[in-house]
Amino acid sequence: MYSVRTGISRWTHKGKEPDMANHFSALKRARQTTKRTATNRANASRLRTALRGLRETIEKGDKQAAEQTYRQTVSALDKAIQKGTLHGNTAARYKSRLGARVNAMK
Repeated sequence: MYSVRTGISRWTHKGKEPDMANHFSALKRARQTTKRTATNRANASRLRTALRGLRETIEKGDKQAAEQTYRQTVSALDKAIQKGTLHGNTAARYKSRLGARVNAMK
């Protein structure tokens, strides 16, 4: 049995099928892994984009825009903690360092 949608075969295969699962539970695991990987990748990308946007705003020198972007970035960091993308201590370190850069602006 071969699932065209996921590209996962239940039996031994030769050729074009990339993955092999010998049990239905392994098929389910493979499906769940692909979904979770896509979700985790999207969450990490969203976080990196928010951090990059804040850094660019700080470099421009507009303090009001930087403060607004900082609030949005802190929200993105909190969501990343909640989703398990980032550890709480790491996020706290980001918040304090970026907050200090925003406060240091003239």
